Amino acid sequence: MSGMPAALAEVVSDFKEVEGQDKLAMLLEFANDLPDLPADLEEAAMEPVPECQSPLFLHVDAEDRDRVRLFFSAPAEAPTTRGFASILAVGLDGQSATDILAVPDDFYTDLGLATLISPLRLRGMSAMLSRIKRHLR
Repeated sequence: MSGMPAALAEVVSDFKEVEGQDKLAMLLEFANDLPDLPADLEEAAMEPVPECQSPLFLHVDAEDRDRVRLFFSAPAEAPTTRGFASILAVGLDGQSATDILAVPDDFYTDLGLATLISPLRLRGMSAMLSRIKRHLR
């Protein structure tokens, strides 16, 4: 999968291997695995992503452009949003700014969730990636 760091390509590949409701189950597994925020980072200091239907906050630490750190916060009652954030955390956290900027803006279409999740929710994932890239530019 060109333009994607190996970790993100692996996530996309895993989603391609399952069908229908199993994709939703996998998304929920990701939601449950969203890393907690580090103790020194408060949600109030993070950037909101208003395009998401549920409250989502993100923080991009690009001090080391060879190892960008990404942090997300979303409530437990927003499993779709948490799942998307977790996919980005697993796939992009610790990658270089160059590699993150090279990720196709519509990579999430390869997850195969369009028939299961509303276009509005899918746009939320696009918005998360766009905001990360904006920080890195």
